[in-house]
Amino acid sequence: MGVPADPNRHASQPSAGPPANDDEPRLLLKLTPGTPLGDHYDTLADRFRPVFARIAEGAAERDALRRLPIEQVGWLNAERFGALRLPVEDGGYGASLIDSFRLLIELAEADSQVAHLLRAHIAFVEQILVHPDDAVRTKWIERIAAGQLVGNAYAERGGNRMGTWNTQLNVTPYGVTVTGQKYYCTGTIFADWTVVAAANPSAPGRHLAVVSTHHSSVSMYDDWDGFGQQLTGTGSTVFDEVPVDTLFGPAEQPHFPESSIFQLVLLSVQAGIARAILADARAAVQARTRAFNTGTGVALRDEPQVLQLIGEISASAFAAESVVLAAVGEVEGLFGQDVLTPEETYTACELVANRAQSAVQPVVLAAASKLFDGLGASSTSTASNYDRHWRNARTIATHNPAIYRARIIGDYEVNGTPPATHDSAGEAPSSYVYPVNNPI
Repeated sequence: MGVPADPNRHASQPSAGPPANDDEPRLLLKLTPGTPLGDHYDTLADRFRPVFARIAEGAAERDALRRLPIEQVGWLNAERFGALRLPVEDGGYGASLIDSFRLLIELAEADSQVAHLLRAHIAFVEQILVHPDDAVRTKWIERIAAGQLVGNAYAERGGNRMGTWNTQLNVTPYGVTVTGQKYYCTGTIFADWTVVAAANPSAPGRHLAVVSTHHSSVSMYDDWDGFGQQLTGTGSTVFDEVPVDTLFGPAEQPHFPESSIFQLVLLSVQAGIARAILADARAAVQARTRAFNTGTGVALRDEPQVLQLIGEISASAFAAESVVLAAVGEVEGLFGQDVLTPEETYTACELVANRAQSAVQPVVLAAASKLFDGLGASSTSTASNYDRHWRNARTIATHNPAIYRARIIGDYEVNGTPPATHDSAGEAPSSYVYPVNNPI
């Protein structure tokens, strides 16, 4: 079941003349908020929308059958969607941060899972664009421009203390290798490379080791068992003395607002889900001929309360996207300034993402429930798979829970306390049981 074409999407400017058919209303509602600067976004959108449309065609069926979108990721790679942010002279598209996120929202409308699995890649590109080492930056820009994708292997399923890792680097005269087990490895199963967070026995802090996913000592498993976003490759990856291609030490990642990019990607996916909810609700109401005996007896498309419901969903989609794009625009502005210290930039970006998360998630989840209110019991049919919108949005909302984000904002507003940084999730100090053979 595909996502219907959105008649509002291209209506950013009123047309010059009357509609070609007087029976067809001219729709001027613009779903995408804001006024783009120049026509670069439209140029990029024209290139990628045909790919998005192909991806949308089987999205509901793939979700129902748990079929990984390997072919669909290949279509994006063929168009080098992952190179959006690279400068044109380096083989990219020269997209601004806000234009790239607007496209990400469109992709998420087509298939939220495909957009989500690019999360680590998008954050990695932002880090590479500002990396101080010319050789490292050039090497990775060339790979990304060629269509290669980067995944992530940060989190461990348990057994590590907060701020530490069981995954270890082994530094030898012949090079550096990494050994360990990771979970929540979103996107890695689709990627050419993955970034592994690891400990270095000879140097404190978080070390990021980039390794090839094609190496024989890398084992990837599609064992993510969440009830939503099941096709993002958010499973386990095992590394057994895997050679490290590039190593970023703690000094090469000082206060870079990586986590805000990670969170804004998830919020963009939720904004895309809201658009998909609206598209499905609108199409279902337009097609329905059966009326409810408790209604007013008119066709569903003329039922006042149903029209009100569609209007509320439309407003929710608009509000979610508006907040996300405002947050991305603010972060982009912070990236481009040189007045704040790196610590201050990190704090500002974190607070922006936290505010957006606290505002967007309830709106999208409510819209996902409203979809069923206007369509009745038949909308719960597994054949329609409308429940995927709620399942997927609810699953995304569990990432870095919003209750903590709201508390962080409040603590800053009242006490001026900047967001704390924890390099890794793990067992809290009060509950951690130290291994007998490795006391600390």
